[in-house]
Amino acid sequence: METAARIELMSWLVGEGLTGLPENDLIRGFCERCRAGGIDVSRGLVFIDTLHPIFEGRGFRWNDTASNESDVFEYGSTEIGEAAANWRRSVFFHMLEEGHDELRLDLHAPGIADRFSMVGSLQEGGHRHGAVFLHKFGEAGSMGQMDCLYSYWATRHEDGFDERQMSALRELVPMLGLAIKSGAQMEIARTLGRVYLGRDAAEQVLRGKIARGVTERINAVLWFSDLRNSTGISEAIGPDEIIPFLNDYAEASIAAIHDVGGDVLKLIGDGILAMFTGDDMVKAKRNALRAEHQFRKNIAKLNAKRLAANRPVTTAYVGLHEGEVFYGNIGSDERLDFTVVGPSVNEVSRIASMCSSVDRPLLTSSAFQAGLDAAGRKYLVSTGRYALRGIGRAQDLYTLDPEIDSDEVVRGGYERYLAR
Repeated sequence: METAARIELMSWLVGEGLTGLPENDLIRGFCERCRAGGIDVSRGLVFIDTLHPIFEGRGFRWNDTASNESDVFEYGSTEIGEAAANWRRSVFFHMLEEGHDELRLDLHAPGIADRFSMVGSLQEGGHRHGAVFLHKFGEAGSMGQMDCLYSYWATRHEDGFDERQMSALRELVPMLGLAIKSGAQMEIARTLGRVYLGRDAAEQVLRGKIARGVTERINAVLWFSDLRNSTGISEAIGPDEIIPFLNDYAEASIAAIHDVGGDVLKLIGDGILAMFTGDDMVKAKRNALRAEHQFRKNIAKLNAKRLAANRPVTTAYVGLHEGEVFYGNIGSDERLDFTVVGPSVNEVSRIASMCSSVDRPLLTSSAFQAGLDAAGRKYLVSTGRYALRGIGRAQDLYTLDPEIDSDEVVRGGYERYLAR
């Protein structure tokens, strides 16, 4: 590749990296420009570890012929099982163990397919030689396991990459790596935001709403749930069982809330604070009821699974309320929380705490019930009038008509209502 073509490709990588071109488009553009400049690349693969609660990292690949492979893939832990065995047979693991940053491979050398796990598929694809690179990050440039960029580049040429092509790859791959690392760091920021702040709160923060005291007044449908007898169960089981117990039931509720567009704002021990918003508050209330209904289904499946494994089970109380809240940054300059505050938040938690007193799994406020459409209100019945602790006025609290559980016709009508 001539100097002018290298500079042009470097400029393209810098520009597209700054604009945030997706990583799969970066590697495709890189390979196509390499080929146009005289580097006979037939396949490229780049992957990088990340910070994610499920995946260990993400990878991106390009091939010079059409294939059924996705150009983006995610991989789980390489510490256990078959993934660990495959990783230990990879050329990348070998290079880390031997301290190599670069390696050239004759993909048809005797025994090489038995030595390195990826070679067989490259041989089948008609690739002849490969160049493999490790680009390690410094301590200040690492984030958790994201401490290295791994890549290989294959060619169909009988003699492999010549010295001029290798020289060009040595210069260009780090530039590609820097652009991909930038994209990976943005994805980490989004992931951590969604996981620890909630989906909408993360978007608000990443759009720049991070100043202390910057809040907005909104109307929201609020959800507060907690587990029945979680303290007693936690005292009765082993310490190593407590976190899996809480995780199982948290997953049951969070999945139900997210499936209908709700936002989980805070996990408080075994309690969950969430909200449902939108221009149509009747729809937001129906979504909250849909989430509660799905939550019960999730719990039923979870309890069947846990009982089969001889593990303790429980259920949950849910309180629903509609009210005005302040939504935004609350705290100090050094520690902020992006959440909701206001009397309505206290009220929904008090409503949820009343569930055990009236022996109902769901209670809603008068404001929630009154704001439903007529079709929804007929499924809620009053449990009586109550003065909630710390709340200045007494109000009727509502629950689902018990016939929903006992009458198949009523239950079917309720489910059709939720599906609207």
